[in-house]
Amino acid sequence: MGTDDKQRRLINLHENSRGFYLQKFRLYETRSNFYMVGWDKTRTFWKVLKIDRLEPSELIIHEDPTSYSEIECLDLLKRIHEGNASTGGLKFVSRCYGIIGFIKFLGPYYFLVITERRKIGKICGHAVYAITKSEMFPIPHSTVLSNMAYSKDENRYQKLLHMVDLTKDFFFSYSYPIMISFQKNLSNSETGLTLYETMFVWNEFLTRRIHNQLQNTLWTVALVYGFFKQVTLTISAQDFILTLIARRSRHYAGTRYLKRGVNEKGHVANDVETEQIVFENVREGSPVGVSAVVQNRGSIPLFWSQETSRLNIKPDIILSRKDLKFEATKLHFEDLVQRYGNPVIILNLIKTREKRPRETILRAEFANAIDFINKDLPEDNRLRFLHWDLNKHPRIKATKALIRLGEVAVNALELTGLFHCQLIPTSRSGELLKLSSIGCDSSGDHVEKDLYEMDVEVDNGSNDLRGAYYVKLSTVQKGVLRTNCIDCLDRTNVGQYAYGLVALTHQLHALGFIDVENIDSHSPIAHDLMRIYEEMGDTLALQYGGSAAHNKIFSEIRGQWKATTRSQEFFRSLQRYYSNAYMDPEKQDSINVFLGHFQPQDGKPSLWELNPEQHYDVRMHGSSLTAESSRYTPSMSGGQCFHDMQLEQCLGSGSVKFHECADLFDTSNFLDVDWLSSSGNSCEEEIYERSSIISSPSRGLSADSVSNELKAETNFSAYDSGASLKTEQTTEDINFDAKQSRETHRQFSEKFVHWVNDGHMLFP
Repeated sequence: MGTDDKQRRLINLHENSRGFYLQKFRLYETRSNFYMVGWDKTRTFWKVLKIDRLEPSELIIHEDPTSYSEIECLDLLKRIHEGNASTGGLKFVSRCYGIIGFIKFLGPYYFLVITERRKIGKICGHAVYAITKSEMFPIPHSTVLSNMAYSKDENRYQKLLHMVDLTKDFFFSYSYPIMISFQKNLSNSETGLTLYETMFVWNEFLTRRIHNQLQNTLWTVALVYGFFKQVTLTISAQDFILTLIARRSRHYAGTRYLKRGVNEKGHVANDVETEQIVFENVREGSPVGVSAVVQNRGSIPLFWSQETSRLNIKPDIILSRKDLKFEATKLHFEDLVQRYGNPVIILNLIKTREKRPRETILRAEFANAIDFINKDLPEDNRLRFLHWDLNKHPRIKATKALIRLGEVAVNALELTGLFHCQLIPTSRSGELLKLSSIGCDSSGDHVEKDLYEMDVEVDNGSNDLRGAYYVKLSTVQKGVLRTNCIDCLDRTNVGQYAYGLVALTHQLHALGFIDVENIDSHSPIAHDLMRIYEEMGDTLALQYGGSAAHNKIFSEIRGQWKATTRSQEFFRSLQRYYSNAYMDPEKQDSINVFLGHFQPQDGKPSLWELNPEQHYDVRMHGSSLTAESSRYTPSMSGGQCFHDMQLEQCLGSGSVKFHECADLFDTSNFLDVDWLSSSGNSCEEEIYERSSIISSPSRGLSADSVSNELKAETNFSAYDSGASLKTEQTTEDINFDAKQSRETHRQFSEKFVHWVNDGHMLFP
């Protein structure tokens, strides 16, 4: 894969590498320029950035190479004011906390800045923030703006950009590369350069121009989109700090039905890296133990899609034949190996048996793809592929389900290991996060020294960390567990929690909090972790699927009343369905504009004028249908898909120990997928339950149009016994639906739209 495909850029961070970070800013303007003044936390170093306002359509940025003191900087601003007195002088515009980026539609350039922030946690003393308010300013002065700046299309693109709510689920840090895992941060060995990962930086496109012009990141923040939660928990009368981070990839990003599968570069939809970090809660200046583990979720890496339909809760799955040699699938797993190392363990949670083949089509083709790829790999580097059909035993209890998923987690963790080190304070001070001699690369490979016998000196000049540290390494993670279901939301989140719980026991054992590597799933600490994973699952599901996650297994473990759970699941299904059918096209437009996947050009079609294929995949290299795509059922190899599969066969028997339990390991299919999740791809029982709830007078909706339409759609699906509804559509019908679906949500009340978009309660 090329440099661009690796999602990496080397940016000169000569100032940053000396522990110099701008954290607060003030924005001023004259008729001819914007001036941004930035300073570090100690108010020692002051820098000035100038942005040209007389150029109507180009972006011209100059950075003053001088580092000023506060008095010198104030004197400079005074001289700028005096020099521009004839045109109004220097005027204060706004207090800022970093530049989000620059963007151009059809008229001028705009730049986005953070105007309010809140602290949400810290990692090794480095603060992590969320945005509470942002502003966008046109750069050219009003006297040089063209008429295009006031056009209807320009205003519409601005509204699309503002649909990306930067105050929800975005986070950043000035001094800690939050887009990179803890282990990778410690493994950065570039001197004077930082390996600037862009895969999880959602404003990479917006900051590309300023980074290219200045060759540093002093003025910008790297926004990560996903989930960040930090809490203090207690076990054995000792406190520890748990941090859970979910990073969503910006590549092939979008909404549930408009982004599926893989694109030609090997990027998959809903690709999320989940990192669980545990810190000892010690006084500042004391040695601190740290442990971290990373897992991954992502769409099935094949060319497949589902058509959004207002008439069908369960659209057909459409599989394309265009990648007969599974080149895109191979690129995806090569990237995982490059990111995490070997082994890559795949936990596939989709169905084995269906009355009408849907998930089973993908299940068979996914197995074929893995088998094809493994033929060309050395035995030690082959993908470990494990099917777990959660639908085979529909009455399995929640606790037993987690125990069995935990067995998978234990074996996966034995193969990959986890990261564990101790940070020991020294009296030295120096560069921030110069963690350069660990002796392993980012995936955990050994380089020169014996990893388990080496001490690594770390200089840290952060104001949050007093002094420097030695890093005493114990273990590193090498490899990753990749979990997927159809949407990589509901079932996947249960699987990730099971892995997180097992990992937490190993992390706490490594840090000396517990004597055994085992925590009961009903213990208070397990319930605390479950609530955090449930919150993460809801957040990621809202981002991709349009509703909170279906959490039946968590509800049962909590002892929640079954009728309450069913009611909750029904309304989440309703919310997700309407979001997918009516809100997602415009949401996808806004994501494409924000990420730069669509860049408006004068004289070219507007984003809302594109045909369905162009609209759903504006760069034309994704899993959208083309003329060569077709629906087909792949050949289903019994050995790959439907015969019993031993865990030794899937994970590899060389270094894995298995319990002798015929009930558990005689097959890879043992749980009820739809009992764990009542998402749009659930079974007939769920459709019956939805229909029953709708028919109940006590569950009637207050909005007649919503209630009647849902009744018609759900009752039809129930009549159809869960099979996908097939309707014949002409090309004209499809084009009409694609163009109009973005406007349809305006039929509904503002309260209903707010509920679908934000997940708040619809009824008091």
